[in-house]
Amino acid sequence: MKKNRRSAPLIGITPDVAATGDNAEPLIVLQERYARAIQQAGAIPLVLPIIISSRVAVRRIVERLDGVAVSGGNFDIHPKYYGERAIQRLGNIREERTEFELGLISLALKRDMPLLGVCGGAQAINVALGGSLYQDIRSQVAGAAEHEQGHLKDRGGHAVNIVAGTKLRRIVGRECLEVNTTHHQSVKKLGKGLIVNAAAADRVIEGIESQGHSFVLGVQWHPEFLVHRDRAQKKIFAAFVSACRSERR
Repeated sequence: MKKNRRSAPLIGITPDVAATGDNAEPLIVLQERYARAIQQAGAIPLVLPIIISSRVAVRRIVERLDGVAVSGGNFDIHPKYYGERAIQRLGNIREERTEFELGLISLALKRDMPLLGVCGGAQAINVALGGSLYQDIRSQVAGAAEHEQGHLKDRGGHAVNIVAGTKLRRIVGRECLEVNTTHHQSVKKLGKGLIVNAAAADRVIEGIESQGHSFVLGVQWHPEFLVHRDRAQKKIFAAFVSACRSERR
């Protein structure tokens, strides 16, 4: 399908689901920071509806987009999606959102559409490509540091090393970044075609990218919180939007 000519690429952002009280109707919600970071990078952000009842509807949505950003959220991907049983420390599950995001990612991958995954979005990309996750870093990764640093989300709480020769390294132009992480899960087995582009000192994987697609990037931290203070974080969104602009041509 030929896309309408626009002055800026259209990027769909996956939202979360929330309720305001007992028996309240569920709401589709998205933190404004995601849309702001994408808009400031030169694109048009679009909050996507969570649809799992119609694959045709999701495909038609994807056909109208130039890129997809998979946002983070305070929930876990159920291990059934990567062939494992749940452990006791597994967190909240939002199966409807997971089903939607995995389906959306799969469609975007088939079209080689630019994909950016943030925090849980990076994990979703890995699972969609057949990878697995540590369900709880603290209990499953020996010697792991603290990665749930939500109180430092607007500053950055620990360093990650950026792997030489990766797309992420070319984008940020640095060997090391100070990042803000809020995750208790992380990538274990890499999905098909993925490589590690960033890792913490304790070897916990903090970033992934695809070698088989034009732009598929996942970061375990929240660069949208740091764009105002770190140019390298801003470059991640700029590179993503640039790839989405190329998708339109």
